[in-house]
Amino acid sequence: MADVVTEGAARRRTRSVRAEGALKALAVETDSPERLRRVLEQALVFGGASFAAVYAPSEDGELLCLIESVGVPRTMYGLRDGYAPTGRSPIADAHRTGRPVWRAPQELAGTAESRRTPSPDFHLAALPAHGDDGGGCLLAVSERPGGFDADDRACLQLIADAVAFPTWPAAVEAGELPANAFSLAMDTGRVDVGDDILALFGLGPDGFDGKVETLLGLTVPEDLPSLMSVVEADHMSIGDRELEFRVLQPAGPPRWLRLRGRLLPGGEGLPARLLGTVADASTLRAEVTDVARVQRLAAALATAGTVRDVSHAVVTALRKPLRADRIALAELENDRLVVTVLDPPEPESWPQVWRQEWRTEWPDAPVRAMPTLAAALREGRAQIWPAGTPLEPALADVGPGGLAVLPLPAGGRMAGACLIGWDTPHEFGPDERALLTASAGLAGQALLRAHAFDAEHELVGMLQRQLLPRRLPRLPGAEAVARYLPTTAGLEVGGDWYDVIPLPDNHVALVIGDVQGHSAAAATLMGQMRTALRAYAAEGHPPDVVVHHANRLLMDLETDLFATCCYVDVDLEEGAAWCVRAGHLPPVLRHPDGGTQIAEAEGGPPLGVLRQADFPMSPLRLQPGTVVALTTDGLVESAEADIDAGMDRLAHGLARSDPAHLGLVADALLVGARRSDDIALLLMRYDGMAVRPLRESWTVWRVPQAVGHARRFSRRTLRAWGVPPKDQDAVLLVVCELVTNALVHTDGRVRLDLTLVNNRLRVAVADSSPRTPVKPTSISWEATGGRGILLVEALSAVWGTVPVSGGKQVWSELALGG
Repeated sequence: MADVVTEGAARRRTRSVRAEGALKALAVETDSPERLRRVLEQALVFGGASFAAVYAPSEDGELLCLIESVGVPRTMYGLRDGYAPTGRSPIADAHRTGRPVWRAPQELAGTAESRRTPSPDFHLAALPAHGDDGGGCLLAVSERPGGFDADDRACLQLIADAVAFPTWPAAVEAGELPANAFSLAMDTGRVDVGDDILALFGLGPDGFDGKVETLLGLTVPEDLPSLMSVVEADHMSIGDRELEFRVLQPAGPPRWLRLRGRLLPGGEGLPARLLGTVADASTLRAEVTDVARVQRLAAALATAGTVRDVSHAVVTALRKPLRADRIALAELENDRLVVTVLDPPEPESWPQVWRQEWRTEWPDAPVRAMPTLAAALREGRAQIWPAGTPLEPALADVGPGGLAVLPLPAGGRMAGACLIGWDTPHEFGPDERALLTASAGLAGQALLRAHAFDAEHELVGMLQRQLLPRRLPRLPGAEAVARYLPTTAGLEVGGDWYDVIPLPDNHVALVIGDVQGHSAAAATLMGQMRTALRAYAAEGHPPDVVVHHANRLLMDLETDLFATCCYVDVDLEEGAAWCVRAGHLPPVLRHPDGGTQIAEAEGGPPLGVLRQADFPMSPLRLQPGTVVALTTDGLVESAEADIDAGMDRLAHGLARSDPAHLGLVADALLVGARRSDDIALLLMRYDGMAVRPLRESWTVWRVPQAVGHARRFSRRTLRAWGVPPKDQDAVLLVVCELVTNALVHTDGRVRLDLTLVNNRLRVAVADSSPRTPVKPTSISWEATGGRGILLVEALSAVWGTVPVSGGKQVWSELALGG
């Protein structure tokens, strides 16, 4: 036991000595933002931290401001850019008292940080850091179950003592800009640039006009989008940005440059500024230290959303630097390791027991088959077995020349394990051991977050599917298909929707729309708009009125969101259509000869923007064989191409398609689609109706002979259609009852419609009252009314009532020739 204690103490002294040596090496470097960041990186390797930052007083002393950070995003722990020195935060307490502050999860429960974070089980440390130019604080966060142990605390104290606050921002204030630094005013685009940066761009001090556009014009066009994300304030929060980009050279290939910048708030009445440095990436140190590897892994894991993304980030960060022959990362689910990434991926590269468990793309190996691995997971720390160590076959064949097992802890439990193997004997140095230990903590926390992301993403997809039509209706003389692809760029449910609404008289409404944003609010509003449009369409309103009502509803909801929409009412009997656009893309038509056309449909503003907006109707003519395509901007717009180019690409794809297989057409149009936004696609092929109904209408005037006039009109129509006399009496009786009911119980206009198709005659009477006729439950012999609806029900194959614009329509269908 004493030997174990001695070995542990030696290991701790070694870690502290190595941390002290690394910090001494950094102390001889010049004072710059790079030095402060590299000092903080030691907290990731030696201090057991997943996040570290330095806060320093603002110029007026009213705020402790974040000036540098490393590790996972601070938003994962609900940390802010600044804290009041007199407030009740750990940072303020450490700054005010001059003593370190250590907080466990139970002590953080209920604080503002805990309420803002998706990972509440973390430990927080705040240590005074006096630096070279005044007092500040070192902040560190750990998600390990035990938090910061004695060794971690000693290393963090060394790091806090080594912190030196950068002086170059103050030098910028005084007009003394370092040669490798720049200062960009975000409101004017004016930029002060050091001479070294101008030389990297091939400019002299006298040849630069001070405009950021001049520098952007010298960059490689493909790198402009990522560079613009740094210099545009709307795309950037207070904090760090780092990227590499290329500048054009008079001769030879472009030069790679590395930019590091920080957006600083301007304060009262002052513009925000972007301060940073630019260096020649080719002259930076070629070797990669264990600190840099951990930092690269932390940066990669910060943007890894899914479990598969996390796994690939770990493999990329570890296999090449460690010169490993194979690496596997797996989630721990009950008693099984569910492998998410194998490198190399071929089954023959892995042990036989793994191949026996190969069920899908990757295997899920039973932990019970690997007792050594099970023991390592229980112990919870990295284990290394050199070549020749007797292990069970499931592990020995992974690394015959050496094996490292990294348990991945997170949130008080084991999230998974990473196995790294070598085929030839491998010597494990102290740097590799430190790298493996630091990487395990980062990977475990990222894996737990990614697992929650995947679960929530599946929930989001299920919610989205519930808000969209489960299936599309069968249409007379037409076929419709739809596709929906959710974005893979985030968690929130989107606002894209589509709908196919069957309407009376063989009309159909094709609807596609997009609510602004990706959030629960956008999804809720999408469901409301889809329901509203369906309801207004079912009332019988013309297309422009339907969209106008939807716009008025959205305005009344008093939401900050708006929606775009394209609504096409198609008459399937005549092949005519009316299109209304509310800030949305126009339909694309594929004609029977294969030619395509982007419809010239006049448009109105998006819904929810103007209360008194006009939504003009544009006519469309459809010949049998015409395909109508409606889509949202996720299919046709990207950072590389504008909407016009995307619409042309969609039209070209339609022209090459075979409209006989509409589902295959939809699938082909989505091949290669970028998933940075939701995509909704709705296609309808108009074939024309094989049998067109016979229709006649009659306006019933409110005169004493109104019912008689309706009866005579109906008799003449039935004779003209060739309805046998034996069927006419039943039809005429239904006409008389429905017309009488409308004249007696309603006011205003009454209209009679007769429709005959396939030996089925439909009688429909529309009036201005929304009240539905009620079938009496019982009628006494003395009653003088109430039998009309009973007669209609007895004579009809089916009957009912539907709301129409300003009233209702009572209808009855009778089978002829029975």
